[in-house]
Amino acid sequence: MVHPSNSSNPLLEQPWRILRIMSEFVEGFDELAGIAPGVCIFGSSRAKRNSPEYRLARRVGAMIAKRGVTVITGGGPGIMEAANRGAFEAGGVSVGLNIDLPAEQKPNPYLTKMLNFRYFFVRKYMFLYHSLAYVIFPGGFGTLDELFESLTLIQTNRNPHFPVVLAGKEYWKDILAWLRQEVARRNYISQGDLDLLIICDDLNEIVEAALAAPAARKEPREKGKQKRL
Repeated sequence: MVHPSNSSNPLLEQPWRILRIMSEFVEGFDELAGIAPGVCIFGSSRAKRNSPEYRLARRVGAMIAKRGVTVITGGGPGIMEAANRGAFEAGGVSVGLNIDLPAEQKPNPYLTKMLNFRYFFVRKYMFLYHSLAYVIFPGGFGTLDELFESLTLIQTNRNPHFPVVLAGKEYWKDILAWLRQEVARRNYISQGDLDLLIICDDLNEIVEAALAAPAARKEPREKGKQKRL
């Protein structure tokens, strides 16, 4: 008898895929259960160690950790490494939610806790579920994906409102101008939607904005309009 997972029939493979997805959710919840919610920091995996973005992300990670808050990233190189490095060097909790990719993403060496995911959507849910805030450094498609998905879920009240902080005014100014001048002007989004974004350059401003509303994450999810996805 041919095992379904070895079959070329995609319909027979689906039940086994569902079980793998379920196991990733169960493992993710179990592994994160003993870790306090934290600030999720995103940005390019291609950022160089001598770049201003890397240096700033490292300082942000350190300052957040010194405030006793968990730092969570995608666990890879670049901005992720910088934030984890800052938290690790400050003696804090430094978490990486790594993803299996065809071009293998190796975990950075500054993690006190590492989880590995096969499915992007499971990994994304773990970011959202365990976050006090998002801090978004300059990055590419993956970074933009995390940014706009978080805004969509907050906008539609499918996730509790938490700070979404853009680090780096120069990098983000053109996309913010496009959102105002094209998207908002055509009424595809409202001014209130734009107000969900906080843009900062200064280290202290970034950290204070990210930690502005941690108490809101402790409220029962059943109350109010904000419901977790």
